Amino acid sequence: MRLVDPLGIYGLWLRDVKRFLRTPSRIVGSLAMPLLFLVFLGFGLDGAAIPGLPAGIDYIEYLVPGILGFSMLFGASFAGLAILSDQDVGFLKEILVAPVSRTSIVLGRTAGGSTTAIVQAALILVVSIPLGFEVTGWLSVPLAAVFLVLIALTFVGFGIVLASQFSDSEGFGLIVQFVVFPLFFLSGAIYPLSGLPRVVQYVAMVNPLTYGVDGLRGALVGASSYPLVVDFGALVVSSVVMVSLGAYLFERVEAV
Repeated sequence: MRLVDPLGIYGLWLRDVKRFLRTPSRIVGSLAMPLLFLVFLGFGLDGAAIPGLPAGIDYIEYLVPGILGFSMLFGASFAGLAILSDQDVGFLKEILVAPVSRTSIVLGRTAGGSTTAIVQAALILVVSIPLGFEVTGWLSVPLAAVFLVLIALTFVGFGIVLASQFSDSEGFGLIVQFVVFPLFFLSGAIYPLSGLPRVVQYVAMVNPLTYGVDGLRGALVGASSYPLVVDFGALVVSSVVMVSLGAYLFERVEAV
């Protein structure tokens, strides 16, 4: 058995993408909360004096990269829920006993979850343009796409890490929601971190989403707190660590 099976990875990726596209309710549900944040915060705080907001940047321009990061976090983390759903219907057992390495299974699920999360983020970016968001230049979109991919890999890996430790979707969902919102609020997605207490800022510095949101903001509107190379490096490290940890823990999942 090969450590990495390209056909196995492709098959799992294709299954996840088809399942996503064939479930309109899932698409609408995954977009509803990020869009609510975008509309209500974007219009509600437009023109407000927000401490630490970069000079020359409207709040909607500051907010959209944060909402993109939140969409990626929310969608990618719940990729682990699909693993538990497969366990409930017996599909997980079938792929675990198939002649495909566990590493290939993790990579296939990671690719599928990342793709669907990126599609969700792209839809939100398109919707944000009529709301007043302006990209500094469309050549910056490919750079933003790189950050979206790294955010997706990080948090799909995170979702797989959690899913490998749970046997029921209810407990998994509660834990994910308990973790997702603190990560979101401590990422600088909706307000500058410079206004927070120093201790909280230190906590935010170990949050991978902080660098993802900052990288997206730098790519799309030209305003970032850290150099883009720092954001990129931090996300590369977090994505490698999370996917590797997910693969390691998934090796211990039993086919029951």
